[in-house]
Amino acid sequence: MDQKVMDRRRDARDREVEKALYARREKIYPREVHGLFAYLRITAVVVLLGIFYGLPWLDWNGQQSVLLDMPNRKFHLFGLTLWPQDFLYLAFLLIIAAFSLFFFTALAGRLWCGYACPQTVWTEVFLWMEQWVEGDRNKRMKLDREPMSWHKFRIKATKQFLWLTFSAFTGFTFVSYFSPQDELFQRLMSLQLGPWESFWMFFYGLATYGNAGYLREQVCKYMCPYARFQSAMFDKDTLIISYDAKRGEPRGPRKRSANPRELGLGDCIDCTMCVQVCPTGIDIRDGLQYECIGCAACIDICDEVMEKMGYPKGLIRYTTQNAIEGKQTHLIRPRMIVYGLLLLGMMVALGYAVATRNPIGLDVLRDRNSLFREVGAGLIENVYTLKVMNMDDRPHEYRVTAEGLPELQVLTDRPTFTVRSGEVVEVPVRLRVPEDALGSRRADVTFILQSVDAPELQTSEESRFLGPMP
Repeated sequence: MDQKVMDRRRDARDREVEKALYARREKIYPREVHGLFAYLRITAVVVLLGIFYGLPWLDWNGQQSVLLDMPNRKFHLFGLTLWPQDFLYLAFLLIIAAFSLFFFTALAGRLWCGYACPQTVWTEVFLWMEQWVEGDRNKRMKLDREPMSWHKFRIKATKQFLWLTFSAFTGFTFVSYFSPQDELFQRLMSLQLGPWESFWMFFYGLATYGNAGYLREQVCKYMCPYARFQSAMFDKDTLIISYDAKRGEPRGPRKRSANPRELGLGDCIDCTMCVQVCPTGIDIRDGLQYECIGCAACIDICDEVMEKMGYPKGLIRYTTQNAIEGKQTHLIRPRMIVYGLLLLGMMVALGYAVATRNPIGLDVLRDRNSLFREVGAGLIENVYTLKVMNMDDRPHEYRVTAEGLPELQVLTDRPTFTVRSGEVVEVPVRLRVPEDALGSRRADVTFILQSVDAPELQTSEESRFLGPMP
C-alpha cells in the first residue's frame, strides 16, 4: 500500500514537471518594492552601469582608459599597456573572479545573481522603463489584457522605442571597448562602420534587448548554469533567504485588529505580496528553490506588510539552515577562512606582479648548427640569436652585454638597436672566450639587455657557453 502511494506521488510529480516544461510561459509582472535591499539593488545597478557606460569615455593620460585594441594586440588599462605575452595576468584575474564567486556564494548565497549579474542589472533597467511608461503592476496587467487600440499601441511603441534606443547604446558601448569610442562614433555618424563593428554592435544590442526585455527570468531558470551547481557551495551556515514557517504557519487572512493566536493562525496573512514582487515568480514560502536569485525583494515587501499589521519584522529574512533548525550559526568557519586567505593571497600576488612588471622581454636561442667554433688565437666562439620584445607603449634603444666568464667578448653587428612598441627584433650575437679561460666543457653565461634612453629598463637571461673537451 505504501509503495502504491509513493508511486502515485512520483507520477504526480512527473506530470507537474512535464507540465512545467511544456506549458506556455506566463508573463511575470513584478510589483515595485521599496526597502533596504531595493535601495541596495538600485545602488548596484547605478554603480555597475555607470562603470560600463562611463569607462570608454574616460581619458587616462590622453588615452582611452580601457581599450582592448585587437588589431594592434594592445590592451590599455588605466595607463598600463598589456600585450599577448601578458595573458597570464588575465588568466590570474579570471581565477580571482572564480574564487570571489566561491567566497561570496558560501557566505551569503546568490549575491552575484541578485545584485551584480548583467542579466539582473539590465533586466532591472528594462523593468524601470516599462513601469515608467505602462504604470504599476495592475496597470501593466490590465493593458496587456486589453485589445489593441491607438492608446495601447502608443504606449507599447513608446516602451519599444526606449528599449531599442537603450539596447543600441549598449551595443555601441560594448564595441567601444575594442575600437576607440571617438573614432567609432564618427564612423557611426558617417555610416562607415566596418563589418565586424556593425555585427557586434547589432548582436550585443539584440542580446540585451532580447534577454532583458523578453527572456528575463527564463535566462536565470533555464539557461544559466550557476543555479544548478550553486548548491555545491552551500552549507548549513550559508546565509539564504528563507521563510520562517514555524512563525508564519498556518497562514491565512485576518483583520489587522484580530489576534492571530485566537484564530489559530501564524503571522503570514497569505497576501501573496512576496510572490508578486519576485522577478522569477516563485513562492519563497515553498522553501529554498534554484529559481531564487537572492534579490531579497520578498524580504522588503514582507517587512512592510508586517509593519502595517503590527507584527515583528523578519518573517522572511536572511538566515541559515542551522538557525532555522535552532542550532548555532558559524559565519566564520574553515571554508570561509581558506577562501578568504586564498583570495587575499592571489590579489596581493597579482598586484605585486603588475606593479613590478618589466615591459621588455628577452629570449636567447643558441645556434644548433654548431656547438662552438675555434676562430684562432686560442679563442672559442658561440653564436646566439636574441629575441628582444618591447612591451612598452613607446620605442626604446637597447644595448646587449654579457657576463659569467673572464675576458668574455660580445660581438654583434648592431651595438645598439631600436625596437618599436610591440615589436619583436632578432639580434645575432657572438660570444668569444679564450680557451684557457674555460674551466669545463660548458659554462653559464648571462645576457643583459638594457635600454639606452631609459636605463631603469633592464632584463637578463641565462644561457650556456660550450667549448671543446678539456
